[in-house]
Formats: sequence, C-alpha cells, structure tokens
Amino acid sequence: MNGVVRTLSRTVEELEKNGNTVEVIAPSDGYWTMPLPTYPDIRLAPFAKSDVERRIVKFGPEAVHIATEGPLGQAARALCMKWGMPFTTSYHTKFPEYIKARFPFIPLSLSYNFVRSFHNSGGRVMVTTPSMVEFLDQKGFRNLAPWARGVDLKQFSPSKRYNPEDVYAGLEKPIFVNVGRVAVEKNIQAFIDLDLPGSKVVVGDGPQLVELKKKNPDVTFTGAKFGDELARYYADADVFVFPSKTDTFGLVIIEAMATGTPVAGYPVSGPIDIIPGSGAGIVSDDLRQACLDCLKIDRDIPARHAQNYSWETVSQSFFDLLTPEYEPVAAKRWRRIRRLGRIASSPYHLLKKIIRKSARIFRPRH
Repeated sequence: MNGVVRTLSRTVEELEKNGNTVEVIAPSDGYWTMPLPTYPDIRLAPFAKSDVERRIVKFGPEAVHIATEGPLGQAARALCMKWGMPFTTSYHTKFPEYIKARFPFIPLSLSYNFVRSFHNSGGRVMVTTPSMVEFLDQKGFRNLAPWARGVDLKQFSPSKRYNPEDVYAGLEKPIFVNVGRVAVEKNIQAFIDLDLPGSKVVVGDGPQLVELKKKNPDVTFTGAKFGDELARYYADADVFVFPSKTDTFGLVIIEAMATGTPVAGYPVSGPIDIIPGSGAGIVSDDLRQACLDCLKIDRDIPARHAQNYSWETVSQSFFDLLTPEYEPVAAKRWRRIRRLGRIASSPYHLLKKIIRKSARIFRPRH
C-alpha cells in the first residue's frame, strides 16, 4: 500500500460509483511474479502478455489507461499499439531518479529515454502537478495534463487528534513525523539528521527500515499503519516532515493537512504545488527552519486547505482526461479482434500454418 495504490483504488471506487465498469489488471491477479530488484515488496509480472491480451479482448474496453511502466504496462502498451487502440498513461513517480538512487552507475538520460518513449507512444500523460508538467515538458514528454490527488476527508480529520488518546504518549514533544515508504529515494535520512527539539517518528515499512533503525536508535520507527490508526499518527503529530525530492505529488502531504498537521518540505515538485500561498506549511531549502516555523501555524489552516482535494473532484478529472472510443467504434474494434482471434486459433488456420512452415523447412534447393 502506497500513494499510487491509494490513488488508483479510490479512483476506481469513484468511477464505479458513477456507473462506469472498470477492469483492473494487476500483478496480484494470480500471475507468476518476481520481486523488483532492491525492493522485494513490489512484484513484477514479466510473462503475462498473453493473458493481458485475453482479458482486454474479453472485456472490450472503451478506454484503456496504463498506470505504470512495469511489465504489465509494457504488455498493454504493445497490444494497444498493435490494435491501434487509444490509451492514456500516468506518471506517478520520478522513475529515473528512483533507479539512480539504487543503481548510481545507470545514467539518468538512459532511464529518461525509456520512460519518455513509453509515455509518448500513447495519448495524454496524466501528471500529478503543474510543476511536473513543466519539468517533463523540458524532458521532451508530450501531451501532458495535470491530474491531482485526493484525500478521504472523513478518515483524515482534525477530530482524530488525541482521540481516544495520544498515540505518541511518553515521547518528548514536539512530535515531528514522516509517513510513507521507508526507502532510499524518500530521503528519510535527511529528516533524521535535522537538529530538532522533541521527538522524530517514522511511520511506514520498506526496504530501508532495518538499516535506518540500526543507524538511528534515537528515532521512533512504528512500522506501517493503516486506516483510522494511520490518521491518528498524522493528527497527533505537531509537524509533518516531507524530505523526499523524487515524489511527483506526495499524497501524504494532504493526508497530514487534512488532520490539521502543518507540513515542512523542500521546494520541489509536490510540496511547491500544494504548500506555497496556502499557509498550511513551509517549503524551504533549510528544512530544519521550515520544521520550526511550522510549529507556529494554526492547525485550522492546513485542515481547511485539504478541503480542496476531494476524491470526487480528482476522479472526475481522471475521467475527463481519458481518450475513449465510445460505441459503436469500440464495439466494432473488439468484434473484429475477437473474430481474428477465433480464426487464428481455428484447427483449419493452425493446419495451414503448419503446412506453410513445413514447406519452408523442406523446400528443396535448386
């Protein structure tokens, strides 16, 4: 569970609530998977293309959206291009920077060539913020459109603060917290290294958790939290610290704000699109000072600012950015593809293929 998963799950819920039918193809659908190198919690399904084809053809979608650049996304992209089917993509994470943080010897330019080619072959590329639109435009990406993220304003609410008690009871105040995946690209060590009063808390799980716990015994690591318990870890904190420089939005920023907790972050994509001008937090290259300044913020201000990010609005934006083929165009396309599939798998067609292949193998030389 991470920001991308929460975004996609809530978007699907809202689309279905509005009467749409959605089919999700994911690595967890029974495919053989392998762990992503250096990040075993993320699974890759490299040999699923034939089943992806079967499922898409059977479902007969009017619109296809490819959420990630992994093997399933690659398979769907190749099939859509083969069929001439329009599709959209989304750019959730600075994938090249993610790779660079783990494998420093791989040039950023090589990774950007890969993701640029992937996304430019489709229709719209949905990007989290206006600053990311500008950033990717300079990298040569085309058809970019901003698609923000939302927050569950019932679950993440100021009413969760100290209700029924303080989850940080026993820790020295003030409480500075970071919530999210505990991984190298999240730059959590930068937060830990800040000279701050009170206590630092890291909420989450990930491949760097064991290493950071061992190196930083004075920091409280709680592991992953979910649902109302997670909301209380946001609400009971005094400042939420977002040290990441690779996120394209930072869903955790608005989840923290929704509970009334101000946010300190660097002036990078995500924080600079959400925080400046809101009064709900501070962005600065001096993250320590930003954290201290956040202690002076009235908690009503972040809570009010988070009201601008409802899932209903976010999902409608997603729907409007799709490039659908409505009936009868879509129906005609899928009837033709299904017919070709039946012909290709018929005994007569298979026999012809075998005869042709045999003729090539045994053709005499002159």
